[in-house]
Amino acid sequence: MIITPTELPEVMHVQSTVHGDVRGLFSELCRTDELAAHGVKRVFTQDNFSRSARHVLRGLHYQRRSPQGKYVRVLTGRIFDVAVDLRRSSPNFGRWVGRELDGMRGDALWVPEGFAHGFLVLSESADVYYKCTTPYQPDDEYAVRWNDQTLGIDWPIREMPVVSPRDAAAPPLDPDHCFS
Repeated sequence: MIITPTELPEVMHVQSTVHGDVRGLFSELCRTDELAAHGVKRVFTQDNFSRSARHVLRGLHYQRRSPQGKYVRVLTGRIFDVAVDLRRSSPNFGRWVGRELDGMRGDALWVPEGFAHGFLVLSESADVYYKCTTPYQPDDEYAVRWNDQTLGIDWPIREMPVVSPRDAAAPPLDPDHCFS
């Protein structure tokens, strides 16, 4: 695995080797020892899977009392994956980083605790698998509006994406609802 920090150094881009031949392909999805060697020493407590159609946008989600670190990997298709720093004490507060993740390339994104996460499906559909460091707590879910002008996320889409009613109603970034 090749693990490199992004413009927000706590967010890591992970590139796995994909071995292919006439039978198909093989790739390691996650190596906690490799992540630990790059400072990501976490225990994952929950694995999630989503399947979404083209132009579906999920996010920007986070939990405040039980923050989740997320290791996001695309199994099939392509997404634009985004992490937003919501730590008020961070010099990068309110900054975002985005990466295109492709199931055929075998790449992933590590989104640490204290960040909001979201993604936009770029292919016909996408299967997204992500590991979380804490279990989902429905009474601790928060969201930031995906198109918040203060964040200025450059989503690679011209038309309106498909969002859930909850995500459509999400408020703009509010420092009082972020991490200290």
